[in-house]
Amino acid sequence: MFIIKRKYYFYIDNTKSVNFNLIKKNSKITFIYRPKYIIESFNKILKFRKKCKELRFNFLVSNSPSLATDLKADGLYISAYNKQIYRNIKLIGSAHNFREISEKIKQGCREIILSRLFKTNYKNKKSFYGVLKFNLMCQKYKIDIIPLGGINNKNLLNLNLVKSQAIAILSAVKKKPAISNRLF
Repeated sequence: MFIIKRKYYFYIDNTKSVNFNLIKKNSKITFIYRPKYIIESFNKILKFRKKCKELRFNFLVSNSPSLATDLKADGLYISAYNKQIYRNIKLIGSAHNFREISEKIKQGCREIILSRLFKTNYKNKKSFYGVLKFNLMCQKYKIDIIPLGGINNKNLLNLNLVKSQAIAILSAVKKKPAISNRLF
């Protein structure tokens, strides 16, 4: 069984972690470039951006409007702790609760990625929403709320119950790249 959504967001911390051969070509996919430790050379990121454009994948840069502009990215992803206001660029935000969702709406985000849908193994991050609570939260807002967190092979089919038209994936694709084949 497949998970059918209108959009898929994949967080990447480097361009080497993406194998384009494992991902079907379509315009539903958006890569969010969010480097954690090492920022790659501009030329490597630009080459990746060009490949995304060629394959009709969207590309967002995390928390760096200047890099997003230089790369001609499709938008800017702003994390939950980022409180700045940006103009003239498509914004997608990240949130963990009602207060942060409200902040992202005020910042002008068109979509908000809400973390954690399912239980995760991350240290000091025990809370999660679950499908029912997530769906109730989505009803309160008129913008797209996208689930993130804890998505794995065991709960993949539960995504069909989520009332969002998109999903975001961080570690599941890195740990098991074959999971991306079940998403389309």
